[in-house]
Amino acid sequence: MAIYVDESTKLVVQGLTGREGGFHAFRNRDYGTDLVAGVTPGKGGTEVQGVPIFDTVSEAVEATGANTAMTFVPPPFAADAVLEAAAAEGIRLIVCITEGIPAQDEARVFNYLQQTTRTPLIGPNCPGVISPGKANVGIMPHEITLPGPVGVVSRSGTLTYQAVHELTTRGIGQTTCVGIGGDPVPGTSFVDVLERFQADDETEAIVLIGEIGGNAEEQAAEFIAAEVTKPVVSYIAGVTAPPGKKMGHAGAIISGSSGTAQAKQEALEAVGVTVVTDPTSIGEAVASLS
Repeated sequence: MAIYVDESTKLVVQGLTGREGGFHAFRNRDYGTDLVAGVTPGKGGTEVQGVPIFDTVSEAVEATGANTAMTFVPPPFAADAVLEAAAAEGIRLIVCITEGIPAQDEARVFNYLQQTTRTPLIGPNCPGVISPGKANVGIMPHEITLPGPVGVVSRSGTLTYQAVHELTTRGIGQTTCVGIGGDPVPGTSFVDVLERFQADDETEAIVLIGEIGGNAEEQAAEFIAAEVTKPVVSYIAGVTAPPGKKMGHAGAIISGSSGTAQAKQEALEAVGVTVVTDPTSIGEAVASLS
């Protein structure tokens, strides 16, 4: 069974009329995702490639029954776009692809969602989520995926792709692949996704891709020790990163002695996770579980 998205997903895209939003949304549609609407203020009543455009998410939901929103909105306006989607009754998932949203805006959105709607938010600054063979909401290349029993969750978009590729080339398919994003205030944590994978009867093993900065991986280790009975394989990026220098993501920075790759590796290994030191070893490690 897929988590977050599946054949029942009805997608509305904020920013469908833009170049990036349109390109990826129609790739999602070509894959089989039910793209039912777009939202661009001021362009309501028009359409793009047969998809109706609305001025607001609420109008789109009322007219089309959309239940999932994907946000391709420039950084200064992305937080308000996510809040608009969350306020639309019927939206059960928001996927925000936008990169470069100010951390203060991310915190405002996170607090609102936690305190009011509790609508799951994947991202921001993420590749989205794909359930192979069922639905793709985001920018993940579906060509490298394969339906199967392994759940994948990652802070890094590129490493999500590599992990999936390593699995697929060995004939190991995936239930769902989730890129939670690497910003300091993600809408969804490792723990959120691990909880769903643990509850999913079709997910038999989990791949967790972490990186330096913050303590999300340590929190994941605590949750795995307490709640996860399925085998987990992990790779942590940033082993050679110098302290105090941001590496790629806004959240990927070592401060003092905290957030190092070694500390994260040790925390995961201590709870029985198979930790590999090279992302090309992920597929081999998962294959060796059986």
